[in-house]
Amino acid sequence: MPGRILIADDVTTNRIVLKVKLSQAFYDVSQAASGAETIAIARETSPDLILVDLNMSDMSGIEICASLKSHPETSGIPIIVVTSVNDHDAKIGALEAGADDFMVKPLDEATLLARARSLLRARATDLELMRRDSTCREYGFAESRTEFDTPANIAMISAAPETARRWKNALASHSASTVQIMTKESALQPPSTQTVPDLYVIEGDLDRPNEGLRLLSEIRSRAETRHAAVIMVLNPPLHEQAVTALDLGANDLMQSGFQACELILRAKTQVCRKRQADRLRTSVEDGLRMALIDPLTGLYNRRYAEPQLAQIARRADVTGRRFAVMMVDLDRFKAVNDTYGHAAGDEVLIETARRIRSALRGADLVARMGGEEFMIAMPDTDQADAQAAAERIRVAINEMPFHTKRGGPIHITTSIGLTMNTHRDVQTLLEVADNALYHAKARGRNQVTIAA
Repeated sequence: MPGRILIADDVTTNRIVLKVKLSQAFYDVSQAASGAETIAIARETSPDLILVDLNMSDMSGIEICASLKSHPETSGIPIIVVTSVNDHDAKIGALEAGADDFMVKPLDEATLLARARSLLRARATDLELMRRDSTCREYGFAESRTEFDTPANIAMISAAPETARRWKNALASHSASTVQIMTKESALQPPSTQTVPDLYVIEGDLDRPNEGLRLLSEIRSRAETRHAAVIMVLNPPLHEQAVTALDLGANDLMQSGFQACELILRAKTQVCRKRQADRLRTSVEDGLRMALIDPLTGLYNRRYAEPQLAQIARRADVTGRRFAVMMVDLDRFKAVNDTYGHAAGDEVLIETARRIRSALRGADLVARMGGEEFMIAMPDTDQADAQAAAERIRVAINEMPFHTKRGGPIHITTSIGLTMNTHRDVQTLLEVADNALYHAKARGRNQVTIAA
């Protein structure tokens, strides 16, 4: 689906010219002729990007920007303020109001489209992370948390050390951020030797033309730094270099010779966005982890285990190697809960999971299937090794009593059903192992039964 862009300008000709440029790039373009109409359309349709003229008939572009950024339904929409006059005070006012950029007419079409692509990518990423976060919360996989932001770590990279020091001084005097001067080489050092910056401010031309762009490409290609924010500082004219920088993943652009207040505002915006994306990303990762991990024992749950077992079976079909499946169940576990309480029962389950895990190889899959029942899959294993592992688990649980905060010692035994893979499907394998477990229970418990 193409990005949805709202053009806000009280001059019809200006709107038409912009619409033609954007429509040719297959964006879905809507128009507003006043500030009030812009705000109404934005709240109703939530466009992915807004281009707003600085001087509208009923309010200024800065006032429109401030209104949109103050409303929860529109605060995340990227905004570019467009003007026919290169006014420094107006630029600072727009950035203070929350604008993402300030562009002067006549607009270079290539630069405009590159800036639109950059902001639309960022918007799409934010929306996707928010949707995933919302889904996790709806299903109860993630819990809200209180965040306390630490000062940002910002790196300045320039061909001239005195230039980098000037940038550093501009930020350090107005921010609690940690600002460091880096070279191209130090920026590419492994993260174990340094703290990865939240924001890089990089000069487009370092020791040779476009070397800063090559550094940007390296930063975006590395897992440790790809989520960092990057502001590129370019020499005029910006057009070709600006397009390249934005398409390589720069978050923002500045023209060399900028004033300190502009750097402060742009750095603040980029750090805030980066931190918000980090929070959402962490929330999504936590939610996915909670969807797949049993919260009590820390083992995988059934939702994760069954697809993984299917993968092990497919791999065995290809390699011709055997694998084992076990079902493990604590004997008479209900008596533990009835005698000592469910809190003590939980402690027993946690310790059981630890003992099972310690008796197996790192490559083996262990999952809690529910209650006091566990499933184990051992890839690349013959029956003798699988039976020996099952006996280790049985002995580890049986020979050492469990001590809990509610009392003890508690003596527990376990029954285990074991089957080796054939050409059965996953559900059949689990049923066969479960039947073997049932026979172990029926034969007196505290034993390993191998399915025929």
